Amino acid sequence: MPIYEYECSNGHSFELLQKIGEKGPITCIHCDSKVKKLISQSSFQLKGSGWYVTDYAKTNKEKSTSACDTPAACETKCKNENVA
Repeated sequence: MPIYEYECSNGHSFELLQKIGEKGPITCIHCDSKVKKLISQSSFQLKGSGWYVTDYAKTNKEKSTSACDTPAACETKCKNENVA
């Protein structure tokens, strides 16, 4: 079950362990003022084959072998290709 974080208008914050479909609290557990659900960073990582780091990133073989590392080199390459 996920942990949800809430904050009231008086600055109190608290966390609740709830089911995904369960409705959250309407009032603060400390002072009974109105609460809002906060968006927090998740704590999971996607690892293993099938994720960007291992399957979709360019490898040395797939990287471009273009001579356009500098603007001058790019101009020279483009001129040579258009002369033919």
